[in-house]
Amino acid sequence: MPEHSGVSRPGGRTARTRDAVHAAVRELLAEPETEITMAAVAERSGVHFTTLYRRWGNIESIVLDLAVERVTEESPVPATGDLRADLTEYVHRLLASLRQAGTGTLLQALLAAAGQATEAEQVTQFVEPRIEQFQSLLDAAEVTRIDGLRLVELILAPAYLWAQFGAPLDPDADTARLVDTVLAVARDPA
Repeated sequence: MPEHSGVSRPGGRTARTRDAVHAAVRELLAEPETEITMAAVAERSGVHFTTLYRRWGNIESIVLDLAVERVTEESPVPATGDLRADLTEYVHRLLASLRQAGTGTLLQALLAAAGQATEAEQVTQFVEPRIEQFQSLLDAAEVTRIDGLRLVELILAPAYLWAQFGAPLDPDADTARLVDTVLAVARDPA
């Protein structure tokens, strides 16, 4: 299992290496005809092949690491205490990001990576941090009927499913519907 946990120390050679590798993977993802391999990442990034294997272990872990970084940077989860406002802001931004060029290629690479990674790696590197962020949002709003995992099921699952099918949800048309679904579930005493 790779030593890298998805969290990097700020600055220094480690951060420069990670940045170079992520930039290389983003470039390769923008070229759908190019296969994303450890050799291609090493060549494109200028990072030695053995460093890639020592730090990440395989190409799937690099793709998962990039995906975690991208999700964290592009879609931070607000937690102001106003559940409707926080969800609306987050969901709109998420749906807009899933319509950006190159997202389909990243999703395909992420699915391939998830298929190769162990179940523990998938949860630890991708899902668990988002569950924790969702739980913070719910805690700030003092919502106890649902938890962070349920928000993954109600928001991320449909958003990513439709994006993977090549029909990403429309941020202007679908945000309110997803938010209303979460609010209905959060209020349902059953």
